[in-house]
Amino acid sequence: MDFKDQLKQLSERVSKIKDSVLTEEATKNAFVMPLLQCLGYDVFNPVEVVPEFIADIGTKKGEKIDYAVMMNGKPIILIECKHWSKNLSLHEGQLIRYFQAANARLGILTNGIRYRVYTDLEKPNIMDEKAFFDFDITDLKEFQVEELKKFHKSYFDIESIVSTASDLKYTAEIKAFIREEFSNPTEAFVKFVAQNIYPGTVTAKVREQFTALLKKSFTEVIGDMINDRLKNAMREDQTTQPTVAVAEGVVNDNEEETEEPTPEEMEGYYTVRAILRDHVDLKRISYRKMTNFFAVLLDDNIRKPLLRLYLDRDKKIFEVFDDFKNAERYDYTNIADVYAHVQEMIESVEIYDGKRQPDPNSSRKKKNVLPTEDAAGSMPEQG
Repeated sequence: MDFKDQLKQLSERVSKIKDSVLTEEATKNAFVMPLLQCLGYDVFNPVEVVPEFIADIGTKKGEKIDYAVMMNGKPIILIECKHWSKNLSLHEGQLIRYFQAANARLGILTNGIRYRVYTDLEKPNIMDEKAFFDFDITDLKEFQVEELKKFHKSYFDIESIVSTASDLKYTAEIKAFIREEFSNPTEAFVKFVAQNIYPGTVTAKVREQFTALLKKSFTEVIGDMINDRLKNAMREDQTTQPTVAVAEGVVNDNEEETEEPTPEEMEGYYTVRAILRDHVDLKRISYRKMTNFFAVLLDDNIRKPLLRLYLDRDKKIFEVFDDFKNAERYDYTNIADVYAHVQEMIESVEIYDGKRQPDPNSSRKKKNVLPTEDAAGSMPEQG
């Protein structure tokens, strides 16, 4: 089993058993030690992984950190663990003290699900306040898997890790800044854009106008980017016949084969593939042409819907799904309407794959939520 598969297996395991892990010690044994094993370290060899590593701080003797990963008799990684339900932001100060006392270059603060990795970019032997690498083991991105490889015993090179730490840290902060500006543009950013575009004086009224225009422009730019990826996905898929199946009970006695999907319906299929290409193996995404609707599914399973299109009617609609597979219904004018619901489809995949538990207080529950229809394609009347 290669490194990526090991991480995937651990990710699925953590998601499934976390609610049964009740203590900090259990978190270490069930989540943290298995990750160290994935990284090639022998957790049962005290020369390689030292539990309760002593890091005396000034006059305070016997201070212990949960784990120290050793190399050539020296600690290379310090790991401080908390229970998986704990907020890590409340415990960073403790790791800072240990970091300086142990003279290490890397420190990890974790609750077994979230991992924050620190080094000393700003001042030698003084841990930075902000992590340069932050990941969720249950939701690893491709680039994070590649970064984690650098921590593997077989490839470990502290200079290589530290040399890229700055880029990782600032890239994460830039992405966070961009997300915030996308959703809620600051006055300074609005003014900066307006000054480069608007020919006159940027008054309060102009800033108000540009704030609304920026939000609209951000949405359209993201839609254009997704559309470009959709086109690329369609080109890549031209040589591959997509999976199509007929649901049980749909075909009448007089029907010999299912009706072919329309180009508009296939556009919906390719859109979902483009949206989820970084989150799931595209081979798992399929479609079914039902009697009353067109469904895009995960694992060719009618009970794992991602998107449903009702286009053979005067008023076209589409549906995405909440944590309990209840359909959320929206008006459909064109495929761009679907782009506003990317997160719903990503969360549906996470629920189906057991990476996230259904949230009974999901904020996505709206008045337009309807019970999921059955495989036969009957649809409840809209109330």
